[in-house]
Amino acid sequence: MFPPFDYFSYRRIRDSKRQARANRIASLPPGYHAPFSAFDKSTINKPIEKLVQDVQDDSVSAVDVLRTYGKVAVKAHEKTNCVTELLVPEAEKWAEEEVNLEGPLAGVPVSLKDTVMVKGFETSVGYTKFCGQPEKEDGVMIKLLKDAVGAVPYAKTALPATLLSFESANALWGTCKNPHVPAYSPGGSTGGEAALLALGGRIGIGTDVAGSVRVPAAWSGIYALRCSTGRWPKSGGRTSMPGQEGVPAVYSPMARTLNDLTYFSRSIIGLQPWKYDYTVHPISWREEEENEARSKKLRIGVMSNDGVVPPTPAIERSLSTTIAALTASGHTVAEITPPATADTFTGFNLASQLLNSDGCATFNSFFHSFEPSDPGADQLSRIANLPRPLRYLYYLYVRYIKRDVKWATLIQSFSPKSAAENWKLVYQRETYRATWHAWWDAEPQQYDFILCPANATPALPHRAMRDAVSSCGYTFLWNLLDYSAGVIPVSHVDAVKDALVAPYKTTLKRLGCNHAIAQGAWMHYDAAKMAGLPTAVQIVGRRWQEEKVLGYMAAVEEALEEYRDPQTGEGGKYSLLEID
Repeated sequence: MFPPFDYFSYRRIRDSKRQARANRIASLPPGYHAPFSAFDKSTINKPIEKLVQDVQDDSVSAVDVLRTYGKVAVKAHEKTNCVTELLVPEAEKWAEEEVNLEGPLAGVPVSLKDTVMVKGFETSVGYTKFCGQPEKEDGVMIKLLKDAVGAVPYAKTALPATLLSFESANALWGTCKNPHVPAYSPGGSTGGEAALLALGGRIGIGTDVAGSVRVPAAWSGIYALRCSTGRWPKSGGRTSMPGQEGVPAVYSPMARTLNDLTYFSRSIIGLQPWKYDYTVHPISWREEEENEARSKKLRIGVMSNDGVVPPTPAIERSLSTTIAALTASGHTVAEITPPATADTFTGFNLASQLLNSDGCATFNSFFHSFEPSDPGADQLSRIANLPRPLRYLYYLYVRYIKRDVKWATLIQSFSPKSAAENWKLVYQRETYRATWHAWWDAEPQQYDFILCPANATPALPHRAMRDAVSSCGYTFLWNLLDYSAGVIPVSHVDAVKDALVAPYKTTLKRLGCNHAIAQGAWMHYDAAKMAGLPTAVQIVGRRWQEEKVLGYMAAVEEALEEYRDPQTGEGGKYSLLEID
């Protein structure tokens, strides 16, 4: 069907898919809709090692565990609209007939971002055009989960169609809500995973190209690890930007607890995933590096400001609390000075140009006519497709009338690139990476890890990406460098402690950051409305240092657990959402 008539196809497919999802959930046996039992609560809170042991010694069946987490998914979906495809009851058959219950994750249910290919189910990625095409076989990720580690896939979760947003909403499935404050986003693009895990899910898998597992973790109050390219399986998935390699997307793990995240990562990488997926480097799990990282006194560099958007008060408080806790535990903490020739804004601009070097053509090509996109992706598309003369006039206006150098720099070259132009950008990326590599090795740096925010703000309201789409520097930088990075929750927004003392524009002007990128994020900051939302920090290691980063995350969490504020006596331990 040709435009504009395929608009009606979009509407028909959308309505059909939503109805099919509702019917599938409604048709589940009554047990999936019952209140949580004592067994359910015990299962959800049981250490993952004990859960696996119970399945393997037949103390509990894999199907019973699955039914608990199926119930979690149903209740989480009712609250947040986080599930796109519920894989139950097929997952019950997999648990009985296909899954290797001798594996290190025997019977443990795993949820998946709706980019992972599962036999018999569609991989919509939030686009109606990808519906009606059920997969003929499991992707590599699912084969690995079932055959090697013994996990049971049980749900696919919400995302934005473009995969370029910290909002997880699309025209096909609707809007996913934050599990703490529904008027806010759970993050994106792996927001459905984050919402489900915060509400009792166990472990999940997402993708990250500019912060897409880390920001949802920070905004929903869970844990995530952004793996370097080649450390985690990638084949057997669908994306909104096939062929984009300027800033490669990576599949990465997410979990409700740090123990689950570490156990999951160790299990997957420890079973030689390169035998399943050609994209994985044959780097075995190095447990000694994990143990050393969590047991020694650390030298920590702090990047308190990404040079683009300063942290809002709630995020600043979480960062300062973490620094105080680490210092009290005997670790050495110092503010970093990034390399002068590879500053953070230069990296942000370079990553932005690389990621959208096709002028946003590819992710837009999958929409039916008039099928709504993400507000942030719409803004990127409009700028990328401005005729060259108009772009130059817009650049002059922003640069010399608005006097906004940073925003002007971004829009000046934000356009479709030729192959020659793209090659130049890739060369600049490699030079940038080499500069950071040499900087980290040199005195006085030699940090064990870098501590920084995961985002300048806590979760933002729905549709705020039309203003805050470019507020991603705290995560995007590490994608450009391909560093391993993890996120751990620290606290919650406090309406009084985290309130602005002056209007946001006044505060930003005082900080020397009164430009459009910072304003777009800060304009939505309201501590009173955000009260109760999680805040988090990010732990950044170097390339292929997943074991060390998990060890560093454990050291940070231990420091926070032991810390007591000298003025209030309050502890630093984050409280997960209670399951009721």
